Amino acid sequence: MSNTELHQLGVAELAAQLKSKEISAVEAAQHFLARAKQHQHLGAFVSIHEDTTLAQARAADALIAQGKGGRLAGVPIAHKDIFVTKDFPTTAASKMLKGYQSPFDATVVTKLAASGAVTLGKLNCDEFAMGGANENSAIAPVGFDAAQPVRNPWNTERVPGGSSGGSAAAVAARLAPAVTGTDTGGSIRQPASFCGITGIKPTYGRASRYGMIAFASSLDQAGPMGRSAEDCALLLSEMCGPDLDRDSTSLDVPAEDFTAQLNDSIEGLRIGVPAEFFGDGLSADVRAAVDASLKEYEKLGAKLVPITLPRTELSVPVYYILAPAEASSNLSRFDGVKFGHRAQKYADLNDMYKKTRAEGFGDEVKRRIMIGAYVLSEGYYDAYYLQAQRIRRMIADDFQTAFKDCDVIAGPAAPTTAWAIGGKSDPVSNYLADIFTLPASLAGLPGLSLPAGFGDAGMPVGLQLIGNYFSEGKLLNAAHRFQQATDFHLQRPAGI
Repeated sequence: MSNTELHQLGVAELAAQLKSKEISAVEAAQHFLARAKQHQHLGAFVSIHEDTTLAQARAADALIAQGKGGRLAGVPIAHKDIFVTKDFPTTAASKMLKGYQSPFDATVVTKLAASGAVTLGKLNCDEFAMGGANENSAIAPVGFDAAQPVRNPWNTERVPGGSSGGSAAAVAARLAPAVTGTDTGGSIRQPASFCGITGIKPTYGRASRYGMIAFASSLDQAGPMGRSAEDCALLLSEMCGPDLDRDSTSLDVPAEDFTAQLNDSIEGLRIGVPAEFFGDGLSADVRAAVDASLKEYEKLGAKLVPITLPRTELSVPVYYILAPAEASSNLSRFDGVKFGHRAQKYADLNDMYKKTRAEGFGDEVKRRIMIGAYVLSEGYYDAYYLQAQRIRRMIADDFQTAFKDCDVIAGPAAPTTAWAIGGKSDPVSNYLADIFTLPASLAGLPGLSLPAGFGDAGMPVGLQLIGNYFSEGKLLNAAHRFQQATDFHLQRPAGI
């Protein structure tokens, strides 16, 4: 394969060519940097430092020449701008952190670098990861003078999903073989669905949150996004593992090779199909694609099992009480005192706080801070926050009841395909679009979205697979076997 076609390779294929020295890490990096420039109209990248990337690539080539280097040696990737990086600015797509340079790398960034991955740059996202469309970024993407919404490569008039929209768009447009994202309420799975790629949120605590700018600490989780389940398995194997000294929510569970069971048979796999995921709110085109995918699984030997998740509808109000409550606490640190934006003119300390936060935060972030402060306030804490925590426990229990009858749960990742940019001006309509991804997040379960076909106007549809705790290998195996039988994950937007 010529260098002009490198972007057609998956992570495993690219890593093999790098190891065999058919191509060099520098050539691969240069190729993807050129593609990022060629397609900068998508607004996917918020920072690129070519010299830094090429220096990392040369170091990877040196290790490969010595017969050293990890599994991802020389493979170019990019990071969502929620992970702090010492070699690239970290903004969380907010004016509050514009120009901020971290003195250290996030654990996920460190782990992937240790495996030999080369960083292409940082990817656009919703401000502080709050949003479902990637229309809330306050930072100008590379090639622009002002903030822009990220555009879906399948139709640039539509959103890529959020908050990891820049990550999803970059993979869909083949600007990077694979990337990192974060998922609080569906921010890996929903954009993966909208952009026709694969993305997985692991069990809460599997990947360290150290250096990942916090939105809602009991929900935030890092995960990979790539063309295929195999690509995601390779990255996830390097990303996970205990980080007990630096992350109090990290699980003391050893790192795992998630590629080991990719090719296992799924004969007899029990796939739970929840009735609540197929109600009136599901668009006909998405349902048709999901139904066809479930029939494909039956052809592969899996068995469909009807199940119920009775509290699915409650996941939206529960999430939008708990997540804003945690956000209001986490974002209190952004006050202009130690780092980040500070108002230029103020009368006293309180005035500085008010003006700094008014100037630095966007509308959606302010909205969630205010909701969170309200539900945590005296007189409302018991009625809202504690009650939401109780229902969260019930939602988790519903999953455990369902898993007595099935091995994995399948359904749509989102009720519709990607909507037009600016098409959901009402915040509540955006929130309701998360209804199928929120339950797994609230329960801390692993969830995956994989390409399952196309809906109206040729827009991608994602099939969501949810597993029990620590069943990432099973999910990736089920996704991989589906992708061996179909080619949805290989299809690319026109002109890409």
